[in-house]
Amino acid sequence: QLYLEESGGGLVQPGGSLRLSCVYSGNRFSLFDMAWYRQAPGKQRELVASIFSGGTTNYIDAVQGRFTISRDNAKNTVNLQMNSLKPDDTAVYYCNRDGKIQFSWGRGAQVTVSS
Repeated sequence: QLYLEESGGGLVQPGGSLRLSCVYSGNRFSLFDMAWYRQAPGKQRELVASIFSGGTTNYIDAVQGRFTISRDNAKNTVNLQMNSLKPDDTAVYYCNRDGKIQFSWGRGAQVTVSS
């Protein structure tokens, strides 16, 4: 059974850091363009950062310079290093493929930024 499993969320003060990880249970992970998404309370899910199979990365303006997406194809994982966190970053974070064809969504990782 194929799945995505996110981990690493938590409660952090403004200005703090967290590192999220996501593991994919299937094969051919290195071929997929991957991304991190987030969904804040009362808002639609949005794409935050992408990393393509060749290693190129993209970020939305709101996280550019603060978040870093990376991948380890040998471990079937995609990571999101989040620095200088702000209250507006509070959301449930999910990983999935970047594009219209996606895997079943995992449970996500709750990130709460609050003093």
